[in-house]
Formats: sequence, C-alpha cells, structure tokens
Amino acid sequence: MYKRILVGVSKAESAKKAAGYGIDLATKLGADLHLVTAFEADAHSGGDDRRHAEGFLESMALASPLSIQTHALPGDPAAAILQVAEEIGADLIVIGNKGMRGAARILGSVPNNIAHRTGCSVLIVNTS
Repeated sequence: MYKRILVGVSKAESAKKAAGYGIDLATKLGADLHLVTAFEADAHSGGDDRRHAEGFLESMALASPLSIQTHALPGDPAAAILQVAEEIGADLIVIGNKGMRGAARILGSVPNNIAHRTGCSVLIVNTS
C-alpha cells in the first residue's frame, strides 16, 4: 500500500499528534518514515535554528521503534514538506489539521497548500 510515508511536524501539540499517527501507520505497514520540519533561518543565530530543528526531530525519532529519516529545512513549512516528498518519492504525506479553520483556511494553511500541490496521497489528521 504505502512504502514511503512523510510526516510534517512542528513543536505544536497538533503536529506531535499527527506524528504519532504517522509513526503508528508506518509501523503497521512496514513503511519507511520521514519526519520533516521547517525553521526560520536567522542570520544572527549562527546556525542555532537548524540545530534546534534537528534536535527536535531527533528526539521524536529516538522515541519511536522505527528507523526514521529526518529532514530540517529553512523556510516555508509547506514548501519544505513538498520538496522532501518529491525528493524521496513519498506516496503518503501525513499532517495535522492546524490552521484549517477561520481566516487561515481561506488564506491558505499548510495542510491546504500541501493537499492542493502534491502528487501523492495526503492524510490530514484531526488533531483538534
């Protein structure tokens, strides 16, 4: 069914719930799992932003029974998720539904952008 699952995560509780769902699904299907997060690259941080993002992903990966590939990219979260999905040939993207209500829904949330721009299946987990 699904061989390469990508989960978009952030430090928000809703994203952590989506990650748990993605980890469970990958475990049951025996799929490769990739966690992706985006960070704001600040020229004054000296690379701390990247290290914090990578550390966050590593802590999530270590808590899982699976071998997980992690990807921390600077910039827009939707763009980062779509870029990695294309690079790895993901056949499923799992994301939380944060930002899909109110003005964000109209103006464009990360889940909405991904659902409309990817070439693979998308599972939007209800994390509210």
